[in-house]
Amino acid sequence: MTPTLCILAAGMGSRYGGLKQLDGVGPDGETIMDYSVFDAARAGFSRVVFVIRRDFEADFRARVLSRYADHIPTEVVFQSMDDLPDGFTCPPGRTKPWGTNHAVWMARHAIREPFAVINADDFYGRDSFATLARALAETAGREGDYCMVGFRVGNTLSPSGTVSRGVCTTDAKGYLTGIVERTAIARVDGQVRFTDEHGTPQVLADDTPVSMNMWGFTPDYFAHTETYFRRFLADHATDERAEYYIPWAVNELITSGTARVHVLDTTSSWFGVTYAEDRAEVVRRLRALTDAGEYPATGLFQSIR
Repeated sequence: MTPTLCILAAGMGSRYGGLKQLDGVGPDGETIMDYSVFDAARAGFSRVVFVIRRDFEADFRARVLSRYADHIPTEVVFQSMDDLPDGFTCPPGRTKPWGTNHAVWMARHAIREPFAVINADDFYGRDSFATLARALAETAGREGDYCMVGFRVGNTLSPSGTVSRGVCTTDAKGYLTGIVERTAIARVDGQVRFTDEHGTPQVLADDTPVSMNMWGFTPDYFAHTETYFRRFLADHATDERAEYYIPWAVNELITSGTARVHVLDTTSSWFGVTYAEDRAEVVRRLRALTDAGEYPATGLFQSIR
């Protein structure tokens, strides 16, 4: 059973100042997620499920999905504030989406096979998709055996400012033992640094694995995430700022022993448009990869098989 790629494309892009998902940054007007679809397809993914907001469905279908026609099967599901487990309703006045794990849960009726989850506005690179596809191929018929691509933190920094990253710890066999969100990470005097919650400066080795929201799950994850979503809503539904993130549920699963998550190393370098100033660098790097023959200069979609 070949895996499905689930792309989370419902974000607002508030810091960037627009819909990053629809921005043509490639040499032939490709979006970042076009490259993700291309890399996933050549790694063995056979279908793509997009999680989007209904208010930009028409634009998304015209500018994105139409380009995949006849190249790879696609499906759209909508992240709705009112789509909650039975017994819960959206509190009046809430406008903030429920978070990335709620977005994943939106795909529960569309996915029945091992699947990957990624962000629409992150460039992950060819090796990361190949690595993830191999790992998912080994999960067929198993439950609670998940994975994530652990990018080397030194390959995930932005030249335009500091970044936040989920810093991962693993056991001797390479399985995730925890993720701690660290903020204001940057390279200073040649070292990757941040300040911890006690105000103490810390240094991260360049190869420290961090989560860039590139996960591999089997379909049983949907039932687990609903269980934890119920707990989240019971505790936080009235907090308009609270969001249900993937790492929160994953930490619960591994702490309880319900599941395990293998952290996969990749040589790929992440880049994206966290800040508007990042766009020029993304354009430059995609052009360089194209010039190096990593991607076709034109007809990217025609190359998808």
